[in-house]
Amino acid sequence: MRIGVSLGDPTGPDALVKLRDQLRSAADDGLTSAWATHIFGLDSLTALAVAGSQVPGIELGTSVIPTYPRHPAALAQQALTTALAVGGRLTLGIGLSHQIVIEGMYGYDFGKPVRHMDEYLSILLPPLNGEPADFTGETLAGHIGLSTPRLGRVPVLLAALGPRMLKLAGERADGTVLWMTGPATVRDHIVPTITAAAHAAGRPDPRIVCILPVCVTDQADAARARAAKAFEVYGFLPSYRAMLDREGVAGPGDVAIVGDEDTVGAQVEDLAKAGVTDFVAGEFATGEDARRTRAFLSSLAG
Repeated sequence: MRIGVSLGDPTGPDALVKLRDQLRSAADDGLTSAWATHIFGLDSLTALAVAGSQVPGIELGTSVIPTYPRHPAALAQQALTTALAVGGRLTLGIGLSHQIVIEGMYGYDFGKPVRHMDEYLSILLPPLNGEPADFTGETLAGHIGLSTPRLGRVPVLLAALGPRMLKLAGERADGTVLWMTGPATVRDHIVPTITAAAHAAGRPDPRIVCILPVCVTDQADAARARAAKAFEVYGFLPSYRAMLDREGVAGPGDVAIVGDEDTVGAQVEDLAKAGVTDFVAGEFATGEDARRTRAFLSSLAG
């Protein structure tokens, strides 16, 4: 299992410098991948093109770009350009986002999310593979070829949690990116569903990228309480709430990986046994615990 890190979303006029420094730290610590969020701060692909071009040797991923606000051909063009800037080290993570964001903020209809994603892939994937898109669906249409230079394939991962999205991810994408999903749910729901779909479609085992909050500390109860407060909102979003309910836990703090090195190591090992191919740490510690957490992650990666 590969070990990566979720990047913070830096602010201020030197945000791209801060992001470059985060990437450099992750690469220097031997982590295999670094994943940029895409919420309301930096545009993740633009930021990775700028900062990632200055830091070699580490995979760069998005976790994840909402599909609705961008036409799939436009996203393909930007992803190919970013991949060119970083020497082909980009993995494109995409997702539906949430109804409260897509309808309430962007004003798009969120009524047929799985159909939207299926049709989105019908336009996104051909340009990423060097072919023209020629598709007319119920929610999207695209008839366009791109001349953007390519450095091989750009892998695509779907943020997939429900059965229909996992089936789609297995059939058409390279895997999935998870958040707020514990080991029992990964083992009993995520991995069997997406893997069966991939095999039925004649595709290889999918990549399972699992992102969870992590803190190596001797004050586990306090750290779990901080995680519960910091990530509280995810307990109210329906897709994550469903995963927490599957796991049988009350809230986000309960799936955070906290404790000393032995405890955290055992929990990460449980994810590997559950079928996770890439564990990505959402570091939330401060001070000495932050340094201790990164040192332990580095040792796991090594």
